[in-house]
Amino acid sequence: MTLAGKDRRALRALGHHLEPVIQLGQRGITAALVEASNDALADHELIKVRVLEACPLDRHEAAEQLAQETGSELAQVLGRTFLLYKRNPESPKIAIGTPPKAALHGHVGGEGDRPAARKPKRAITQGAADEGAPGRAAKKEPAGKRRSGTGAALPPRRHR
Repeated sequence: MTLAGKDRRALRALGHHLEPVIQLGQRGITAALVEASNDALADHELIKVRVLEACPLDRHEAAEQLAQETGSELAQVLGRTFLLYKRNPESPKIAIGTPPKAALHGHVGGEGDRPAARKPKRAITQGAADEGAPGRAAKKEPAGKRRSGTGAALPPRRHR
């Protein structure tokens, strides 16, 4: 099984907040480490592995070798850590390859199941009193008075 680009991206997003579960040290990849990785993959499906500086293998070599020995997919190598993914056949926790919820409902542009999407949108006014807003009374200025501050009548700017 090879992961598509969108699936890898989704796994990277899910794995961002994970803490490393396995650490590769000076002994490299041993049978005990492979067994511990298989157990962690069975429990979590997605694990983060850290390669310590004392590891005799390069981080890319270690990631590929551990992925091959555990039968998992390499989702990402970033710095001295990498992500491994192996789907649990009995009870999968991570849904890979399913379209997002908005795509299933056919909504485009954010008009989904959010309650705020059903409310009508009003124009935003800057500095003007809102006549139709409840709880706000429209201010009327005397005809001869001139406003000062922001919004006052200014001469047009000249550009050089």
